[in-house]
Amino acid sequence: MIEFELINHEEAPVIFEQATCHNGMKIALATLNVPKALNALNLDMIRLLAPQLDAWANDPQIAMVMLKGAGEKAFCAGGDVVSLYREMSSDTSNALIETFFSEEYRLDYQIHNYDKPILLWGNGIIMGGGLGLTAGASHKVMTETSRIAMPEITIGLYPDVGGSYFLNKMPKGVGLFLGLTAANINAADAKLVGLADHFMDSEKLSLLLQNLVEVNWGKTNVLNHEKLTQLLLSLDEASHAPPKSEIKPLIKVFEALDEKRELSEQVEFILALDSTDNKWLSKAQAALKHGSPLSAALVKAQLTRSAGKTLRDCFKQELGMSVTAGEFGEFQEGVRALLIDKDGKPNWRFKSVDEVTDDAIERFFAPRWDENDHPLRDL
Repeated sequence: MIEFELINHEEAPVIFEQATCHNGMKIALATLNVPKALNALNLDMIRLLAPQLDAWANDPQIAMVMLKGAGEKAFCAGGDVVSLYREMSSDTSNALIETFFSEEYRLDYQIHNYDKPILLWGNGIIMGGGLGLTAGASHKVMTETSRIAMPEITIGLYPDVGGSYFLNKMPKGVGLFLGLTAANINAADAKLVGLADHFMDSEKLSLLLQNLVEVNWGKTNVLNHEKLTQLLLSLDEASHAPPKSEIKPLIKVFEALDEKRELSEQVEFILALDSTDNKWLSKAQAALKHGSPLSAALVKAQLTRSAGKTLRDCFKQELGMSVTAGEFGEFQEGVRALLIDKDGKPNWRFKSVDEVTDDAIERFFAPRWDENDHPLRDL
């Protein structure tokens, strides 16, 4: 039986625990603990996670860190946009919007650049801000229940949390398609596009934890990365086959999408695809039809403008876009329609992608800060 020592308290929005291994080294566990909200990431959670990850990074006894979500339904269903909506409604200065996104992106960047292994247990729903926590983990494990998406087009935002970086790393056309359609992907697709490294049956979580405690962890991060990889590969082999890929059969279609130059052509191309016998594709088309045309234009622009940029520069660009989104009104309207009034009838500012003006797009990319006063200047 594994004995985890609780190092904060069990009612905290993020629970921190440690377990001592046979050779005296320790594994660390952080559990997002707001299951009723599908572990949606709020500022309190970010402010707990960031310093604790630092503390574990600096503790020579900690061999590796694991991140997971409480409950069976979700690792993290996104950022707490309902709280952000309230701030957008009451705070004309946008101060909290800037604070939230600054600290969220800083945490995501911290995970991407963490020296020790971070194992991400990606069970259930992983969307938006949850994907920001996931993408940078060194060892990403998905299960048969994993449902991963960047659904920002449905709320008038755009795929942030590093989406400018990792969507551009996907096979041709796939990142654009996922950003435009909010399409859910499963564990097999996550591996295909670089958002997962391993597949494991969800029922094997306790076995995984037991195995982690039994590893003869070393004193160097390089060695511990290797040891974790070997353990996960052995557990991969003992699991069932992952669900069937939705993306693989359409790879040539996504390549054809990538060859279209104009957004209006790309949208038309996606909506014209025959989805008669493909529920996944049909749902993606419906989300694109119903989603914000401004968001669609921002997806196209962000991926074009961030191609070849460093992760640091992508986060800096996204912060300006996100603060602008807090001012522009489309994000607020999208959250209202989906999560506040729940009428499902957002009144988008632009009714089609052809109506989105160049001026509106440029506003999202206009520099808000000098290099010396950018909130993320020290990433």
